[in-house]
Amino acid sequence: VKAAFNDLAFRDEISMSAVNSINWARVVAQVVYYITTAVALGAPDRKVSFAVPTGNFGCVFAGYAAARMGLPMDKLIVSTNRNDILYRFFQTGSYRMDQVVATQSPSMDIQVASNFERLLFDLADRDGGTVRRQMAELAEQGGFEVPPAALQQAHRIFRSHRVDEAATTATIGDVYRDNGIIIDPHTAVGLRAALDLVPDGPVITLATAHPAKFPDAVEKACGIRPPLPAHLTDLYEREERYATLPNDLATLQDHIRGLRRN
Repeated sequence: VKAAFNDLAFRDEISMSAVNSINWARVVAQVVYYITTAVALGAPDRKVSFAVPTGNFGCVFAGYAAARMGLPMDKLIVSTNRNDILYRFFQTGSYRMDQVVATQSPSMDIQVASNFERLLFDLADRDGGTVRRQMAELAEQGGFEVPPAALQQAHRIFRSHRVDEAATTATIGDVYRDNGIIIDPHTAVGLRAALDLVPDGPVITLATAHPAKFPDAVEKACGIRPPLPAHLTDLYEREERYATLPNDLATLQDHIRGLRRN
């Protein structure tokens, strides 16, 4: 799919656009979360912090954008599961790929976060050539390092925390027992990071998924199988349509063209 986006002629031919966090329009919309919740807790008269479960770095980058726009913010906590390339970066300044391990928070099972390039651009004093060189090192050598000054700049607002599978499960159970609220594994990662780091002042944890998307993990953690939202109760009875294709760019493009003709 990324290769299809990089084929500019094909992208323009079919008016191809992403609706995931690669799309800047989605990041802009997410900025609203931060401003609305911060104001509800007293901003701009007091700073708040945010803990964000993070895989592709889109939602947490929206928080960074809100801060750059002027929202008073204490810390942005980049919360990862055991696939912790972002955590390791904020600890060391080294962004280096490792093996991806399947977890109960699959949206965070990512090694190369697409939106992280946007932060690197700022950390490089908005020099696109530097970011291109870093991405080339990532592709060719499996990683790169930023200068100490760039990491120090990131630490002005970012903190990071890594949450393992046992702590994720325990947090889902604790939240339900203590508050009667069912949360999903991704949200549990963010909440655990907030509880472990405890920055000064109010901390907002972003709940980034519905617990019904992960019924087995939630039921294992708290004993409750989360129901689907009312408008999706018949989801599993609906017709399912899909096509199985080989991992080949030309085949994918031909298939998409055929869908457009039909």
